[in-house]
Amino acid sequence: MNDTVFDPGNDYDFASLVQEGRVHSAIYTDAAIFELELRRIFYRTWVYVGHASEVPSRGDYRVRLIGRQQVIMVRGGDGRVRVLMNRCRHRGAVVCEREAGNVKAFHCMYHGWTYDTTGRLVAVTGREAYGPEFDMEAMSLTPAPRMESYRGFVFASLAPAGESLAAFLGPAAKVLDYLVDASPVGEIVVDGGVSKTLYRGNWKLVGMDGYHPNYVHASVIAAWKRDADGGMGATHREDPFQDKADSRTRDLGHGHCMLDMRRQRLKHYDAYERFVKGIPGGEAYVRTMLEQHGEERGKLLVALAGDPHLGIFPNLQVINNQIRIMNPLAADRTEVNMFVVRLAGVSDELNTARLRQHESFYGPAGAGSPDDAEVFERAQMGMQADVDPWIDLSRGMHREVQDEDGTIVGLITDEVTQRGQARRWRELMLQGGER
Repeated sequence: MNDTVFDPGNDYDFASLVQEGRVHSAIYTDAAIFELELRRIFYRTWVYVGHASEVPSRGDYRVRLIGRQQVIMVRGGDGRVRVLMNRCRHRGAVVCEREAGNVKAFHCMYHGWTYDTTGRLVAVTGREAYGPEFDMEAMSLTPAPRMESYRGFVFASLAPAGESLAAFLGPAAKVLDYLVDASPVGEIVVDGGVSKTLYRGNWKLVGMDGYHPNYVHASVIAAWKRDADGGMGATHREDPFQDKADSRTRDLGHGHCMLDMRRQRLKHYDAYERFVKGIPGGEAYVRTMLEQHGEERGKLLVALAGDPHLGIFPNLQVINNQIRIMNPLAADRTEVNMFVVRLAGVSDELNTARLRQHESFYGPAGAGSPDDAEVFERAQMGMQADVDPWIDLSRGMHREVQDEDGTIVGLITDEVTQRGQARRWRELMLQGGER
């Protein structure tokens, strides 16, 4: 292995920074590398912006980030969802200052230019000063160069050319289906607000790690074992984060990965079904799911409870009852937004149980998410040391296998997921050039 100490004064050799089973800590700490990440990853590939259900009515909007660039996801007056750059075409000021809301038009407070909800420029103050050749249509808000959606999940890319969203998602699309198909009508609703965490650490530290729960969340795991039937996704007194469990880590390619709980959840289906049927509307829900999807897939969907435990590189994770967006702000500063998901077509009581479970672990006073933020900050502090600066990702490397579908599988505590993400990071950073 190449043990050359990273020298930020030299050109970056990304191939040597990500090696087999280990990565250099500079990819988490170096500010110049972070700037290159924005241009070569966030401004080139597909990035998740939001869910169409967040803008159900005409004029509804959400302001989101692609890297540092603000975009507006808006349902226009024509009913279409668009992703527009939040930047006035005159002098560059933002035209949408609030995070969410409903408007008839976007108005730039700098010089008064006004755009409708499709992005079209409809009013210019002192229009006569621009002369007869001024093209109002050409000065509309700039749309994201590419936008596509999958089952309501809206993605955008700031690169005018590149692979399709279907090619980008690959096998991850079928995993994402586990959330949407948990609804008996095949629809989810993202209208429960957002929990936000801001931590002093790198964006690549977030999630998809089956090794940490028994240490970072030891008290939570212990409580689950004591009260196995106490909430959605109950573990039934068997720890799903130990290697003798049927849980797995899975590298889906393209940097996408999952903590694969399918066999583990199915193993305890009967106990979980009893729990669901104890909630008003639960018995009808189980019956409908089995009728619609057949016994095999129906039971799997009920057991997973809409939790694919999926990471879609670089900024989206779908875990438990939430859609999670990671916003990279600096090499050592990250914002995580967690949006609770409601299943359409189920009883209010079932959705309330989902919300309570989300709050108990991921809310501001939850038992889990604050611990994650704390450990990320400790990792970031430790990586400031540049003596022997390598981060080990080799756990389970000797025992991972390639599945029939081409995905790479390991035991639940193996770092299959981290290695898959690191490989994709290296691939994109090696492409070079700037957007």
